[in-house]
Amino acid sequence: MTTTRPGGRSARVRDAVRQATLTELAEHGYTGLTVENVALRSGVHKTTVYRRWGNADGLIADALELARGEPWPVPDTGSLREDLREIARLVRSGFADPVAGPIAAAFVAAAVQSGGAARSLHDFFVARHEQAAKVVERAVERGELPPGTDAADVVRMAVAPIYYRLFVTHEPVTERDAERAADAAATAAREGVI
Repeated sequence: MTTTRPGGRSARVRDAVRQATLTELAEHGYTGLTVENVALRSGVHKTTVYRRWGNADGLIADALELARGEPWPVPDTGSLREDLREIARLVRSGFADPVAGPIAAAFVAAAVQSGGAARSLHDFFVARHEQAAKVVERAVERGELPPGTDAADVVRMAVAPIYYRLFVTHEPVTERDAERAADAAATAAREGVI
């Protein structure tokens, strides 16, 4: 029986390839993301990258799989409105971050160009929505929301306007814009719309 050790060469290789994937994706977009460039940037032989990841979609899937498992700060202010505002601010600030923002935007752009990338991004968002759904579940327990409220839909409604402004209308997103989106979702949830 073989056991996989945490860390070690395999983990270092995966981390190097992931970092190279994120950098290449941010710098060159999905169309410029190649196994060859990732191999060169990571210092991992390209046959290893091809064997383990296969292509750009495999590189994206692995990077998003790793990100899915990383902890995400889920607020607990005691108020649904404030919790949703915190989530919306977090999403907004993530895209505004000079390092993380271009990478996050590149994942969204890749999802538009590739079915494989779209599936990987969908799985990533499902995990994030499940984590963030705790704020809605707590609001139901506190009696702020009616039982049966769709927690993931409330979270989606709170952040969707941010994505719309960034990727559809290409408008800036202010903190106030993020707060208004969260407030609208909280109001709709309280009224039993969601």
